[in-house]
Parts: sequence; C-alpha cells; structure tokens
Amino acid sequence: MAAVQVHTTKPDSASPCDRETFSEEFGSDSGDEVLLCDADLELNPFDGLPYSSRYYKLHQERKQLPVWGAKSAFMASLIPQWCAEHCLSSKYQYGVVVCTQTHKQTAVSLALRVADEMDVNIGHEVGYTIPFENCCISETILRYSTDDMLLQEMMSDPLLEHYGVIVIDETHKRTVSTDVLLGLLKDIVRQRPELKVVIISSPHMSKKLHSFYGNVPLIQVENEEPIGYPVEVVYSCIPPENYFMPALKLLFEIHHTREKGDIAIFLSCIKEIDEACNIIRRESSKLHPMLGELVPIPFYPEQSRYVDGPSDILEKNSRQYKRRVLLTTSMGESLICIENVKFVIDVGMEKKNVYNPRIRADSLVTQPISKIQADMRTQIRGSAGLGKCFRLYTEEFLKKEMTELSPACVLESKLTRMVLFLKRMAIADMGQCDFIDKPAPEALMQALEDLDYLAALDDDGNLSEIGIIMSEFPLDPQMAKALVASCEFDCVHEMLTIAAMVTAPFCFLDPPPGSEEIACTCRRKFLHSEGDHFTLINVYNAYKQNKLLSSNQFCEDEKWCHDNFLNCSALRTADAIRTDLLDIMQRIELPISKPAFGTHKNSLNVKRALLSGYFMQTARDVDGLGNYVMLTHKHVAQLHPFSSYCSTKLKPEWVLFHEFTISENNCIRIVSDVSPEMFVQLAPQYYFTNLPPSESKELLQEIIDHFSKLSDGDEQHVSNKENKQEDLSHQHEDRCVIQ
Repeated sequence: MAAVQVHTTKPDSASPCDRETFSEEFGSDSGDEVLLCDADLELNPFDGLPYSSRYYKLHQERKQLPVWGAKSAFMASLIPQWCAEHCLSSKYQYGVVVCTQTHKQTAVSLALRVADEMDVNIGHEVGYTIPFENCCISETILRYSTDDMLLQEMMSDPLLEHYGVIVIDETHKRTVSTDVLLGLLKDIVRQRPELKVVIISSPHMSKKLHSFYGNVPLIQVENEEPIGYPVEVVYSCIPPENYFMPALKLLFEIHHTREKGDIAIFLSCIKEIDEACNIIRRESSKLHPMLGELVPIPFYPEQSRYVDGPSDILEKNSRQYKRRVLLTTSMGESLICIENVKFVIDVGMEKKNVYNPRIRADSLVTQPISKIQADMRTQIRGSAGLGKCFRLYTEEFLKKEMTELSPACVLESKLTRMVLFLKRMAIADMGQCDFIDKPAPEALMQALEDLDYLAALDDDGNLSEIGIIMSEFPLDPQMAKALVASCEFDCVHEMLTIAAMVTAPFCFLDPPPGSEEIACTCRRKFLHSEGDHFTLINVYNAYKQNKLLSSNQFCEDEKWCHDNFLNCSALRTADAIRTDLLDIMQRIELPISKPAFGTHKNSLNVKRALLSGYFMQTARDVDGLGNYVMLTHKHVAQLHPFSSYCSTKLKPEWVLFHEFTISENNCIRIVSDVSPEMFVQLAPQYYFTNLPPSESKELLQEIIDHFSKLSDGDEQHVSNKENKQEDLSHQHEDRCVIQ
C-alpha cells in the first residue's frame, strides 16, 4: 500500500517574493486550497458567510501561479478536491488538515496568508500551532504546525487520528523532526488506509523519496516562464577563501554605483553578521551624503528575529536615499522576503554545529552550502527589476564541492531527545521508525547510554517512570531530568526559570562598538555569586518586576531591555516557555514547592537539581588560570566572556556547564560552581567508572573512598565545603536522581 499519495516538488526558478508566495500558495493548494472555481458562488462553505471582495481578487492572482496548472493532476492523484475541500466534503469524518513547516515564522505567515485567501478568520477555520503558542480551536479545519509540534501531538494521538490529510512541507530541509515524521508516517498509513499524506519537496529529493516510499504518485510543478524579473548570476574567479571582507568590499562597490535597490548578504554565521553590521555602520558614516545611507538589518534565522526591521528604518519624509542591507545566514533564504531586494551577495559557506557523540559536544564546522541553498539565494529578490546574484565562489566550486542537498540533521545532531520520543512511541507500538538516512549506530548507542545514565530507562531498556515523565517536557532530556529532580529538592520555581532561560535565545546582547563599558556595568547588576544559572534567574525576575511596574508593558519592555542590553524577544520567549512548562507540571500533577530564591539552602538545592541532569557536563580548572578540562574528554575550554565569573579574580575549581562547542575559541557557556562531593553523590556510579583516567577522576575517587570509609564506620558523611550549612547525604534517598 502506498504510504504517500502525492509527492509534489517546487520549482527552482521562482522569484523571491513570488517564491515565498508560491510556497504559501502551494501550502494552501496542496493541503488547504478551499476556493471553489465557480465565481458565482457567494457563500464560503467553511464559515457560511458571503465572500469578501478581497477573496475574488486573491483568487484571480492565484490562478496565475504555476501550481494552479497542477490542480487537475493533484485532484486525480489524491482526492476529488483540494485537501481542505476534501475534508469538508466528507464532513470531516476522517479528520482535518495539518501542514507542517520547519520554522515557526513560516507556519505563522502561511496561516495568516491562507486565512486571507480562504476569506476566514485566523484562529478559527485556519490556525497555527508553534512551540509555546497555539492559535487553534477545536473547530479549526486547517492547521499549520511546526514539525516538532506535530510529533508532540503524537504522544497523545500516536496514529494522528485527528487528521484526514497530513502535508509535510519543506522536506528537503531534513530536520530531525521532519525525518522522524516521514519514517513514522510510513507505518501510520498502513494502519489508517483513509489517511492522505502529501509530501512537498524540491526536485533534488524526488529520487530519494521515491526510493523510500515506493511507487507513489508524483506531481512535478514546472515554472516554464519565471514570474517577476530575471536574475543575472555572477561568479567569482577565485575559491571562497577569506570571503568576509571581499563581501563587504563588494557591498560598498555596489553602493558607489548609485544603482538603487536593497542588498541581501548571506554570511556563514551569526558572529559574522554582528561584525559586518559594525563595519557597515562605521564605514557608512564616512560616505559622501550624495550616495545615501547604508542601513544594515541583521536577521538571525535561528531565532527568526530581525533587528531594526524595515518598518522602523525608512522614514517616509526623508530626502536622503536609504539602502537596506539585509545580513543573514543559512536557513535565511527560505524566511526572508524584502520587496525591494535587487542584489544578492552569497559567500557560499556556512558554519554549523555538528554533534560528536564520542565527546558529547558540538564541533563548529565550516563547509560549503548545498546546491539547493545556492539556487534559493538567487530567488531572494522583489520587484526592483533585473536582479544580480554575486556568488563569491567559482562555478567549478559549485559543481564539485557543493552537494545537491544539505546533510540530514539526524546525521549531525544529538539524538538523545529523539530516542526518548521514540521510546515513548514504543509504548503505543510505534517505536519502529524507518529513517530515510539511518543515524550512525554510535550516535544511537550514545543516546541510549545517556538516557540510561539519566535513569530514564529500566533494566529491559524501556522507559522508566521517570523517563515517561521526562518525555512530557519539550526539553533536552538532561534539562527535563533536572526539572523532575527539582521536585525532590524543593526548587521547582527556580528550575522552571532556568529551563526557560536556557531554552530561549541567549538574553544578553553584544554591545555596539563604543558602549562596551556601559553594557558591562549593566550586566554587573544582574550577576550572582553562585553562578550563571542564578544570574539568569536574576535577569528574569528583574524583567518580570519591570513588567509589573509598567503601564504600557510592550513599549516599556522594549525600552528596559534596550537600556540593559538585553534581548527583549528572548525574554518574552522565556516567559512563554516557563508558563508552558508550569502548565505541564500541573497537568501531570508533579509537586511544586514555594519559591525560595536567595536563600543558601535554595542555592544548594538548585545545584543538586542541575547536577541530577547535567553531571555529564562538568569540568575542572586544572591550573588555576581558568583552563577547564572536561571530565568526559581531554578538551580544554575557557569561560564565556559573559560569565559572572569572568569579572572575579578567583575562578571556581569545579563547574557545571550548559553548553560547550569545539571551535577556534573554545568556551563553556552558562556555568555554575559545584563541589566535587556533590558530584560524586549525585552522578551514577556506573557513569563515574566510565570516565577516562585523569587527575580529576583520581581526586573524585579519593572523595568516594572517604565517603565509603565514613559509611563503613556508620558515620554521617559531610561535604568538606558545606559541612556547616547542609547535610548532603542524599545518595540513597533521592529516588528522582539515583535508580
């Protein structure tokens, strides 16, 4: 039986805004097209109200799109009508429609566009579900959802019986969640013959999908006549080495020609975005006024966040010409669409984190982008006339060094959370996931080992009671375990805040040139002597306190964050995450202690809870100079410049850290000091025995031996550093930590 009824491909030659519109159109036409072809029909079948005049205008625009020509083939291959119409015609007896996206921003924008096209209200007939935000009701006919949110739904509805049509969009992005969905749906359609599944991808992935799913219908949407204006592609004569300054030099050369049109520059990482913004601002002030102003607009696709967006920087009455310069990285090509973009500068390289299971850390890798990414970057243009795409690499480099598709994320990511989810699905006999590209056995084994260390698995390798509770949280399993442990240590509210703050984007902003000292002074008032995790609690509490005192919360939030060099968007996200996590804890009836932040006992308990989940991420200062060696491997790192310990002369010897990436400047981020005594009491013994030999391990073994002697003599073992304040004899009584 066919697992997927239709596989649809997108053209490579669509224009940027047209390509974005085309993506939206296809989302609606493949999974949510609801417009009847009879122009005399006055009532909208979805809400029973008369169509608005805007509906007819949009309907005519949509008929001009390439996908409209594929409607007959789509109807013949899939169902008698478009997806939403199909569900409507069957009176939703098989369910409604869901269309997945890889980015939350895309899910929201598509839902808004399609609701407009269907002439219905957003949040009613059409809605969206993204992390920590649900804009749907029980009567919603068409849902746009991020791929990870649809996976989360499967924990309570393993066969997705709520849906009659499932559209998986942007398959070529190969996110971990999309690949898992594709694998599980292959089994679901066998159990639900009435389910219709549509997969939308680029032509580059057609062969791979056909091989994976077998003989399923394929619809090729061709765009024979490019919509909008053509693009001239200009290649460099040299390979893409030292591309950063040449890209900026080219930017200023374009600006000196005085040919109007905005510019989009694709760089390799966020650090280059920030550096480029500073250079553009500095050099732009030296330009002749007749050339006009260059206005850099950083766009961080990982955070779906513009800084100083287009609506804020163009004054209607300004006589001076202002050219916008959009600076972004990989993934930005599918998210941005500025109407007046005429020039694109593509460096052809990207820096990305690739997970190394052997050392349980990410490595920052610089590599060429894929050919499909290069193609998409030629399409980021608006209605500014003939466009130009400057590729800062040779045509030979594109042909020989760039792969057709980007590697599947499941081959480069930490898989612990994915394996925890699949273990949860195994309870509903859904644990077998047939991957298009199978993860490395080493990565899967390391994920299982980590779950075993976290007490998420029982002796048979199935989810334990703690593992089931951990799977309820949309968090990394280590943080989920720390949150569960906080119930035992009476520090739930503090751990909720930490979990939210580390899950949201980083709250501290890099200060612009010249304001470093002011920013440092602002950060200093949030610092906490116990470590960075506690500093994050201080930042969040100050943010919430400011909200309580503000009359106009939105504007006051922005101003307060700006004055304190904080990311307001990140703090709002953290607030939403915390609320969601608290709701989950209340739903599954976990005990919630009262807030006690600021007391010494609470600080110790927070560290215990953190160590319960993050004992695998500890390091020791081996020379007293801030050179920290990881316990699990021999890599050395320094504290991140934003760490609260960087401003102190005496660095802690033992620390727990949240993040470590192997790069040019190895740093551990979000660290708090811990005692080795606390570590040996909270880390599983079988984890300790697997640590590689080192001086640190010998010191820990001495502590274990000391505790053992005290225990044999029936004495109460006490921490060397905390014997005056706390009894740390929880090794055998904390069921949330040790099993």
